[in-house]
Amino acid sequence: MTVGITALISALTILGGCASSNRGNVGTHSSATQNVNARPGTSEARQAVAYWAQAYEKDRKNRRAILGYSEALSANEQFPQAKAVLRSGVIANPRDKEIASAYGKVLAMNGELPEALSVIKQAQDPQNPDWKLLSAEGAVLDQMGRHENARQVYQQALKIVPDDASLLNNLGLSYLLSNKLPEAEYTLRKASALPTADSRVRQNLALVLGVQGKFSEAEKVATAELDPKQAEANIAYLKTMLQNRG
Repeated sequence: MTVGITALISALTILGGCASSNRGNVGTHSSATQNVNARPGTSEARQAVAYWAQAYEKDRKNRRAILGYSEALSANEQFPQAKAVLRSGVIANPRDKEIASAYGKVLAMNGELPEALSVIKQAQDPQNPDWKLLSAEGAVLDQMGRHENARQVYQQALKIVPDDASLLNNLGLSYLLSNKLPEAEYTLRKASALPTADSRVRQNLALVLGVQGKFSEAEKVATAELDPKQAEANIAYLKTMLQNRG
């Protein structure tokens, strides 16, 4: 049995760091950053774009505005605009590793994987590696199907930040993409137990459990994160998918 790659790639954390740490770097306007999580096309998503567009127009070189605006655009699936904002941001802030990482993320989301990898690696300092850039590099390598290389990069990053939930999340999904299910479960359990783990990490654990046929435990984990009916529907869909795959 192989696992559907499209659904898993969307769960890879390219920027590194959990939601709280990343958004804290972007800005302190809670309503705007929370709306970045809204579904594309909703009024909340459009409001987030409008808020950050105004901030960006005031100062196009401001890193806070660049990151906030590009994230809001990406969340609303306005990828070409996000790409343009970050390309300008990289030019204006050539040494800013977070902007470079965000640019790599958008390139990867556009399917421009070799370019994304190049941008991320160029921003890296080999003598003093940045773990977020390593996480970004690993996520892109996973999308390219180079899972063994990706895991080597994640392990390098984990030497810098041993208990980062986003890194462990990516490592666990890399194992899953390689159909190394026990390793994936072990790693995602470790990630989900950390205080910095977000809902996405625990949902990924539920996915790994379900893929192994541990539906009861998977539903228990999923129900803690989702509406019970949605969790039940997700597990039912996963059962059907696995049955169809034989």
